[in-house]
Amino acid sequence: MRRARLRQVFGGVALGLCALTGCSKDAKEAPPPQEELEVSLGQENVARAEVRDLRSGPGISGNLQARTAAAVRAEVGGTILDINAQQGQVVKKGEELARIEDATLKDQLIAATAAVRTARSALQVSEAELERSAKLSKAGVVTQRDFERAQLTLEQAKGQLAEARSRQALAKEQLARARVVAPFAGVVSERQASAGDVVQPSAPLFTVVDPRTLRLEASVPAAQLEQVRVETPVEFHVTGYGDRSFRGVVERINPVVDPATGQVRIYVAIPNTDLQLLAGLFAEGRVASRAEQALAIPIDAIDDTGTEPSVLRIQQGRVQRVNITLGMRDEVSRQVQVRSGLEDGDVVVLGAAKEQVVEGARVKVTPPRPDAKPVEDSGPGVGGSEPPPPSSGQRQPTPQPASTQPPEEGAAPPSP
Repeated sequence: MRRARLRQVFGGVALGLCALTGCSKDAKEAPPPQEELEVSLGQENVARAEVRDLRSGPGISGNLQARTAAAVRAEVGGTILDINAQQGQVVKKGEELARIEDATLKDQLIAATAAVRTARSALQVSEAELERSAKLSKAGVVTQRDFERAQLTLEQAKGQLAEARSRQALAKEQLARARVVAPFAGVVSERQASAGDVVQPSAPLFTVVDPRTLRLEASVPAAQLEQVRVETPVEFHVTGYGDRSFRGVVERINPVVDPATGQVRIYVAIPNTDLQLLAGLFAEGRVASRAEQALAIPIDAIDDTGTEPSVLRIQQGRVQRVNITLGMRDEVSRQVQVRSGLEDGDVVVLGAAKEQVVEGARVKVTPPRPDAKPVEDSGPGVGGSEPPPPSSGQRQPTPQPASTQPPEEGAAPPSP
């Protein structure tokens, strides 16, 4: 009986331990399998391999300059009476830009003209005297010495007349220089004087440029000089014109290499008949010495840390590392030719996103939102004008143009 009671006690304890430890007939349950993580990439993190027009050549940069420019200076001293040209004004060749006081120059011209008349009269008298001396010398009335003296007097009279005419021409020229005129047809870019200023000869007054043809001076390494020839096309972008591309041609090549930099100076002629480009803007581009249409990807997608260049390609939602063979590089568009390893339409990972994914990872490319809007430029407008105010949900009233008609008699003036 005692054994039976001990058996019951130990049996109850065993049941209690099983209840506390979770004893059961089945084995311990396995944890649920973890789902594989999926990396989400935006449209800015990927690019598609496409057939593009690639161009290669030495890169160049510099400021646009007017091919024809002149610094108009004062040729005579005096007070500026009138200013007839302002900055940005279109002028014709020979058009008056300013006028310098010319009262003294007019007096000098009057004196020089009078001197010419006097010298001409003296010449006429000398000619008549020589003619009489010649007749008298034949008749033996005057000596040969007197005849030679008459000849000398005539030559002196001729010299005095020539000198007087030269002074008259100089006075006329000085009087004409009091009118400051445009040396060629163009645009006044600078004005350094105002009416009432007293200027000296060679003082700067205006700068006139011809904007129809611009010039870009740039340098290329001497090692790439074989890619540059006269009439070679040049493609470039200009600050302030976005992605718009412009073209020019190599006009001249400096025959001397700069010993300090090892570069050669080239001069690019840029047509500007529509006057869209402005002198002084910064231009950056390249000499398009070679052009080819080929499959290309952004240079930023290439991983060149290994023995061979490679890219991370997204195919069927998985990342694959693919070795590729590269060809021509287009440094301006930042594209590189792919000779083998990719096909047209393949998607590759760009930039910093290459550090976020590994080979074999699952990737999902997030499509752009349907309500996304392009970023508007809120910077200053052309000529430094202020940016427009930010748009709001309320409709702004349309501004009415100011009337060019004078107000009616008795009406109140418009409020500012």
